[in-house]
Amino acid sequence: MASFFIQTLFILSSLFFSTIFITTTGEFSKHSPIIVQRMEKRTDLHFYFHDVVDGKNPTAMRIVTPPSEAVGGFGATFMADDPLTEGPEPTSKLVGRAQGVYALASQHEIGLLMVMTFAFVEGTSNGSTLSILGRNLIFDTVREMPVVGGTGLFRYAQGYALAKTVRLTETGNAVVEYNISVIHNGDSEIQPPI
Repeated sequence: MASFFIQTLFILSSLFFSTIFITTTGEFSKHSPIIVQRMEKRTDLHFYFHDVVDGKNPTAMRIVTPPSEAVGGFGATFMADDPLTEGPEPTSKLVGRAQGVYALASQHEIGLLMVMTFAFVEGTSNGSTLSILGRNLIFDTVREMPVVGGTGLFRYAQGYALAKTVRLTETGNAVVEYNISVIHNGDSEIQPPI
């Protein structure tokens, strides 16, 4: 009987102290119920991306050079701050910047891993961003990459980007036409937790 009493007392005290431990140390995350009334909008964007890797004012530069034995430059990594313009000419009206990283991520073809944020500076999109993350086989006529998010006007964005090379020089400078279609939050009214 004494051993049953001791076992029961041990179990009860363990439960008591574990409850105190959990409540005094806090939580990793807290989930609060919210009610979101979302009106989704679709926005289509069209602009030109200018990637300049040579000359006095490059807009992209190599930050990782692969070892000489790397196949086709596999592993070469570039940081970019490329202008986005209304038209294909570099003197065309600036609508934003493409800021991010791209790297040669294929050993079998010229395929880039693109991690890029398009930061817009013009019109209703001014101050908003869209982010893409995906594979870009640069010698395909048209490449599709996913839009994985956005900020500002493009909060909760999801969609796709179609890229088509307009011009590519021997030194690697490129002008790429982008057509992007995104579904994003229209007017969101977020209710406080209940």
